[in-house]
Amino acid sequence: MAAVPPPTQGTLDRHNITGTYVSGLSSGGFMANQLHVAYSGLFQGAGIFSAGAYDCAQNSLSTALNACMDTLTPRQTPAQLEQLTRNRAAAGSVDPVQNLSGDPVWLFHGTGDNTIDPAVNNDLATYYRDFGAKVAYNNTTPAGHAWVSPIGPNSCGSTSSPYVNKCGNADPVREMLAHLFGEVKPAASTVTGKLVQFDQGGYTPGGNPGSISMGREGFAYVPRACDTGPCRLMVALHGCYQYFGLVQNALMDKGYLNEYADTNNMIVLYPQATTMAGNPRGCWDWWGYQSAQYPLKSGPQMTAVVNMARALGGGGAGQPTSTSQPTSTTAPTSTTPPPGYTEVVTAAAYQHYVARRITYSQYVTLGGRHGYNTAFPLYKCGSGWTDRQDCTPI
Repeated sequence: MAAVPPPTQGTLDRHNITGTYVSGLSSGGFMANQLHVAYSGLFQGAGIFSAGAYDCAQNSLSTALNACMDTLTPRQTPAQLEQLTRNRAAAGSVDPVQNLSGDPVWLFHGTGDNTIDPAVNNDLATYYRDFGAKVAYNNTTPAGHAWVSPIGPNSCGSTSSPYVNKCGNADPVREMLAHLFGEVKPAASTVTGKLVQFDQGGYTPGGNPGSISMGREGFAYVPRACDTGPCRLMVALHGCYQYFGLVQNALMDKGYLNEYADTNNMIVLYPQATTMAGNPRGCWDWWGYQSAQYPLKSGPQMTAVVNMARALGGGGAGQPTSTSQPTSTTAPTSTTPPPGYTEVVTAAAYQHYVARRITYSQYVTLGGRHGYNTAFPLYKCGSGWTDRQDCTPI
C-alpha cells in the first residue's frame, strides 16, 4: 500500500493556496505549535500529536526533558505561557494573539504514550482554549508515542521506529482534517500526485540547512488537481528519530496524509530536520539547541519552514500577508502597492512596511490593507504609531 510515489527532483512552485495549516508529532508537534503561534497570520489551524504548550522548555534542555516531557520538575503554567505569548506579541516577535481566536486546533495524546506526560498535553489544550481556539482533543485512543494512521506499520501501543502506528479502524488523520477544514472527503485508495524533492538550502537563512539542523532535502506531495486549481497547504513535521535520513519515507508513505490530499485538494509539505551537535535524535528545535530564538518569528528553523510555505503560495500569491520581523532598513526605490491593492489610509504606512520598519500587523492596524493614498509623516510613540510630530520619528 505505497502511499507516496518515488520522489522527483524539482522546486517549490507557487500554487493557488486557499488556506495554510500545520501539523506534527512530538518535536514536530512542539514546532507546529510554535509556527502556529508565531505566524498566526499565516497558519489558520494546527493538528498536533503529543506535545506541550508554547515555549514550555524556556530555552533549557533540562526543562524540556524533566518538565515538558516528564513532570519531574515544575513547569510554567498555561497562564504564564499565555502571558509570555502576549508580551512577545506586543514586542512584535510573534503575531498578535487575537489571530488564534476561532482557529481550529486538533490535539492527540495516546493513553499508551509514556514519552510526553498527559498533563503536558493537557496544558496545550488549555493554552489554546484560553486564546479562544476551537479545540478538539482525542486523548482516549490506546496509542503509544507515534503518529497514528490506518496504514501504520506498528501496533497501536508501540513506541518505536518509524513511529507510525495503526490502531484498529481508528483514523485520527481524518478526524484532524475534518476538524481543521470543516469537512473532508474519503481518502483515495491509490495516490496519483507527485512527490517533489527539493533543496532546503534555498529557504534556510544563510543557505546551509545543516547549520541549523535541517536536512539538505525536503519534500512536497502535490496532487494533480493542485497544478491547475486552488488547494490548501498542510505543513507536516516529523518527530525525533523520524527524519528522512533515518527512516526514509516512512511518515510520507504511511502517515495517510497523501490519500486525503488527493481527494481534498491539499498539498503536503514535508520539511526535514536532521542531527547536529546537541541534537543527536534529529528533533525540531523546541528547547533552544540551535538558537535561543527558536520559538520566535526570527528563529532560523521557523524562518526556513515559513519560507517554504510561502514559496508554495501559503498566505496568498503576491500579497503581503507576512508578519515577519523587520530585516532591513533600506527603503525600496518604488512605492508601488502590491498587486490588487487599491487604497489605503496612508502611503507612509505602506512605505514603512515595505522598508521593513514596521511589521505587517502594524501596517494593518494603521489601516494599510489595500495600497496607496496621500502621505503624511509617521512617528513612533512608545509602543504605538501616530502622526504626532513631537514623537520620535521611525
